[in-house]
Amino acid sequence: MKGVVFNLLEEAVSRQFGPETWDDLLDDADLPGAYTSLGNYSDAEIVALVSAAATKLGKTNAEILQWFGEEAMPILKERYPALFENHKSARNFILTVNSIIHPEVRKLYSGASCPFFHFREADEHSIVMGYESSRQMCDLAHGFVKGAANIYCEEVTIEHHSCMNHGADKCLMEIRWAH
Repeated sequence: MKGVVFNLLEEAVSRQFGPETWDDLLDDADLPGAYTSLGNYSDAEIVALVSAAATKLGKTNAEILQWFGEEAMPILKERYPALFENHKSARNFILTVNSIIHPEVRKLYSGASCPFFHFREADEHSIVMGYESSRQMCDLAHGFVKGAANIYCEEVTIEHHSCMNHGADKCLMEIRWAH
């Protein structure tokens, strides 16, 4: 996993809980915590940090990943405003993740291994999103969707119809926008 993800997690934790909490998570996960944005790090390290955060905050790993994704989106918008400026809605932004967002991520962070998403527009107020990644972090994608909705001042509900973390062969989520 690219170091930028660790940097985002550090910033999200430090903003909400203080930098000492980040240091505690590193200690609890037995990690050194020197992450450069362009560096490559073991997926096991992000899993260890998420697990440490879940234990410390009395949450599940899924809840921590969702929280992280939601909190990371405004930080991403601060750092990379160009990724957001041509989009008028969260729906438009989300539907371009494979064709615009992830190619830009790969330009910025050579060797980045991004998940792939499948989209099917269910109706004018919802889309079904399939998530494909060996990391099985669909809950992070869930949080990113919620964070994108917040940026565009929209309200969404997300329902997981199937999940690799619960034995399914793929993850499918329905994203529904409030009218």
